[in-house]
Formats: sequence, structure tokens, C-alpha cells
Amino acid sequence: MANSSLIRSLSYLLPYRLTAAAALFSLLLVSASNLVAPQFLRIAIDGGIVGGQWSAILFASAGLLVVALFRGIFTFLQGYLSEKASQGGAYDLRNAIYSKLQTLSFSYHDQAQTGQLMTRVTSDVEMVRHWVGQGFLQLLGALVMLVGSATILLIINWRLALVSLTIVPFVFLVFGYFARTVQPLFRQVQARLGALNTVLQENLAGVRVVKAFAREEHEIGRFGRANDELLTENIRVTRATSFTFPIIFFFGNVGTFLVIWYGGNEVIAGTLSLGELVAFNTYLGFLMFPVFILGMIAANISRAGASAQRVFEVLDAQNDVEDLPGAGLLPPVQGRIAFEDVSFRYVGSEHDALGNVSFEAEPGQTIAIVGTTGSGKSTLTNLIPRFYDVQGGRVTVDGHDVRDVTLESLRSQIGIVLQETVLFSGTIRENIAYGAPEATQEQIERVARIAQAHDFILEQPQGYDTRIGEGGVGLSGGQMQRIAIARALLLDPKILVLDDSTSSVDAETEYQIQQAMERLMSNRTTFVIAQRISTVRNADRILLMDGAHLVAQGTHEELLEGNALYGEIVASQLRDDSVSSARSDAERDDGLPLPAGEGRGEGPHGVLSTSPHPTPLPLGEGTAPSPDGTHHSSLGTPNRRGN
Repeated sequence: MANSSLIRSLSYLLPYRLTAAAALFSLLLVSASNLVAPQFLRIAIDGGIVGGQWSAILFASAGLLVVALFRGIFTFLQGYLSEKASQGGAYDLRNAIYSKLQTLSFSYHDQAQTGQLMTRVTSDVEMVRHWVGQGFLQLLGALVMLVGSATILLIINWRLALVSLTIVPFVFLVFGYFARTVQPLFRQVQARLGALNTVLQENLAGVRVVKAFAREEHEIGRFGRANDELLTENIRVTRATSFTFPIIFFFGNVGTFLVIWYGGNEVIAGTLSLGELVAFNTYLGFLMFPVFILGMIAANISRAGASAQRVFEVLDAQNDVEDLPGAGLLPPVQGRIAFEDVSFRYVGSEHDALGNVSFEAEPGQTIAIVGTTGSGKSTLTNLIPRFYDVQGGRVTVDGHDVRDVTLESLRSQIGIVLQETVLFSGTIRENIAYGAPEATQEQIERVARIAQAHDFILEQPQGYDTRIGEGGVGLSGGQMQRIAIARALLLDPKILVLDDSTSSVDAETEYQIQQAMERLMSNRTTFVIAQRISTVRNADRILLMDGAHLVAQGTHEELLEGNALYGEIVASQLRDDSVSSARSDAERDDGLPLPAGEGRGEGPHGVLSTSPHPTPLPLGEGTAPSPDGTHHSSLGTPNRRGN
């Protein structure tokens, strides 16, 4: 598989075949120059030194000078052109891997390690580039020198040639053993390098968590262990290499011994001239040099083969979610969503994440999704934009099975705000316009105002042109979420998915965002995964999830009166709120200072709220279980937020 991957990697030279052919031609001329040089040396010895002819010495010297100049020019061209071709091939290969990673489904990225993928895009591609640009041409050049030198040796003295060539099979046996031994080792080296990069990537991404928990020493030890494993694998490779090449040099010296011993007797006997012996020994050096080069190439081939195999594992990875043959464009949608007996299981899991889920959402409805942890709330919303494909049943948008339309036409009509906000390095303007880069400044500011982000953006040093760090460094969690909401709203989608998207904002900001978004949600189908009553109570329908199943659906009042699990969730959150309120009252009565985030005047995230509006109530506040176990609402009239 590694060898086939190496051969396949050569296909990336096809766009640069003229440059590669010129590099190969230059290499052949360099090899020819090397093969001609010993003949001038023979002329200088036999005609000049032994024969006493100065003209022979002058002719040989001039010839060697021309050969050296000729060889120097084409050595430069070979090196430059081969590097140019290999860099182009590596450029295309990196682009191919990156493009593939963009198209691979969520299930692939759920299992892949970021550090391993980074290693394949960088280090492994570089190993393949060395093979494509240098190793392959050196292999061809070494073979030319090997065949050319052996041919000339046979022409000069076939008996002496046969004696000296007896060492070649032994050398190739050593190389074969070396290649079979080190190739698995090189694959382990690249895997250990990927593991090291994974530790590094995780540490840099979570550096604030590391420092917050004072775990610097733990992370240093974790990196050190990964580094030790990489060092161990590299030493194993070095040991194998160090053991192999002394044996090869030994056989080379044996060849020289045989030439001097047998060839010296031939010179004494008068059947071989001194110049021919010197030339013969030079050609033997030319014969052994490509053999040594082949040894180095064998190591590079083993390393490049392991890397090429890792690279093509990514390029050949099967995509679980892709456009099916004949998939059509999804026309502008109204927003009717239907789950028809949908079942889904994550790759590698033994249990369903969703089982036989069925419901319909009409255009313009707000659907709230509540349930216990791990009940399948986020999984349900992930199936609407077809991040995963269902294993049973189907999901339809306006009657179209999501598998029968192109991914781009589907996802371009769905706005998504995830609980885990992801922002990219760049300006605030670029992050808001990420899904619609052609948006005008007026459009960007409009959605920023709706998301309650406009004011804090203007407070930044360069306003909308302020550059933010990787992952939104420099912004608070609430600010990042508001930018993410603006980014989704800019698409003006008919279908909106909000995965607890206001969890990181304070109570007053959440209220302002929801007031603005209520106007937007009036003509679009909205799915909301939320924990707060301010969203759930006003939803047109609430889906109650438990154990991967949809166990009930209805309005807040309907579920409160008719479903025990929903009542338990309401009661649980009500108790948590009551305990917090009672503790705050007790601490105030005792005259004790309140911890940050507790007491009146602060929202649920510890953010001081000076708004005259009451803070959003926890899910089910104003309701309590009666002695008979049923639940009744104690709210006779809506509060000031319309709940």
C-alpha cells in the first residue's frame, strides 16, 4: 500500500511535467558527464604520464575542465527545476487535502484528532514532496549511473567487472531488509509526531483553562511523555540506519579490494594498462556511489511511503454525507419541517441517539426542545441541515427529503447559532459577514443591532474593523454569542436553529435579544434548544426528549398539566431557584456579604442588571406541584415580558 501510494503521489507532478522532464534531462546530462570524466583520466595516465605525451595531458585536462563546467551548469538546473516541480506538486497536494477536509462529514471529524490531521497536511506532505522532487529523480539518476558504470566496466574488462560486481547482490539484499524494517518505524514516527501535535494544539487552544486550574506542570509532563515517545521511535530508526550503512560500506571496500588485487595482477601481466585500472577503479566508485545513493533513497522511500499512505488515507476517506447522484437544488423554502420515524446512531456507538422520532413544524412556528442531558436535543437539530444522515426514516423540508437536494442549497437556507460559539481570526465585520461576504455595511449593522451587538462593537478601537484574536480572544462570551447571532441573521434564513444561543449573555441583554428576535421569528421556522422560560413558554410547541425518544409534545401549559417528566423538570428548576433565592435572603438578613452573581439585581450569570424589567424566570417559575402530584400555574396574567 505504501509503494502504491508513492506511485500515486507522482501523479501530482503531471501539471508540472515539462519542468520535471527538463529536470530529468538535466540529471541525465550530469550522469553522462560523470561517465565521460574517467576516460579523460585514462588518456592522461596512459598517453601523458606513461607515454610521455604532453598533448595527451593538455587534451585530458581541457576535457576534464569542460566536463566540470558542463556538469556544474546542469547540476544547478536539475536541482532548481526538480525543486520547482516538487513545490508545485506539494502545493496541489496540500490544497487537495484541505479541500477534502472541508467536505468530510461531521462523523469523520468526530473521530479524527486535530493534531494528526495537521501533521498529515504539513509534515507528511513535506515528506512526499522530498520523494517527488528529489528522491524519484535521484532514483532514476542512480539507476542510470549504475547501469552505465556496469556497462563500461564490462567493456573495459569483463572478467574484472564480473569479479567486482559480485558484491552488488549482497548490497541489494541489505537494502531490501532495511526498507522492510524501517518503513513501519517511519509510520510510527509520523503517528507519534501527530500525537505530539495533538497535545500541543489542545494545550494552546485551552491555555486559559490550564492556567485557571494551575495545571501547567501536568501539561508539561503530558507533552514530555509524547515527546519521549517520539524520541524513542526516532532512535529506533537511527539504530536501524546506523546498523545498515556500515555493512554497505564494508561491501564497497571489498569491491575495491577485489579490483586492486585482480586488476593489479592484470596490469603486471600486461593485459590491462595502468590508466585502464585507474579508470576501472573510478567507474567502480561510480558504481558504488549510486548503490550508496540507493541506500539513502531506500530510507527516504520508506519514510515517504509511510507519509504518502497517511496522506491518501485522508484523501480516500469515505464521506458519510455528500450530494447524492442526481441531487437537485432546494427551491426557496417556506419552512415546513417534518421528522418521519427518524432513527439515528453515531458511528461507534452501541445506542441510538434518536429512536423513531416523528413530528411536524409548520412555517413560522417556534419549536422549543427540552429534555434531560444526552436525550438527543442537539442531535435532532443537527439532522435538519444534514450534518449527519439518518439511519431510519427521513427528514423533509417543504416535503423534500434532505438527502435528495444539494447540501449547499439546503444549508444556505438555514441559519444556525451553536451553543459553542466559533469566531475566526479577522475583523468583526468579516465574522458577521462570514456566510454572506457580499453583504453591505448597512445590512451588517442592521443584524448587529437586532443581536444587540452594535453598541459594544462601536466601543471597540476600530469599530467593525476591529481585529479579534483566534477563537474570539478579546471578547466576552456574551459578545461572541451576539456576533454569532448576527452572523446567522444576516443570511435571513427561513429556518433558524438556536442551540441555547443566549446562555452566555446577561439577563437584560437576553431580554433585548429575544424582543428583537421575536419579530424575526414571526415569519420563519425556529428551533430553540433552551433552558429558560422566556423562550420555552412562548414557543408554539415544545418537544420533550428523554432517552433518545420524543416522549411528548405540546405547549407549556399542556405539558405541565399532562406530563410527569416535564413537571419534574419544571419542579427541579423551580427548587434550584427557590434555594438560591432563600440563601440570598438569609445572607442579607444576617448581614453577610453576597458572593458575586447572587442576590437581587444580578442575572443568572452574575451580571449586574439595572433594567426595570424582571429577569427571565427559570423554566416553569410560577408553577408548583400540588399535593395530588399535578401541576398548576400560579401565574394568572402574563408578566411584563409577555410570558
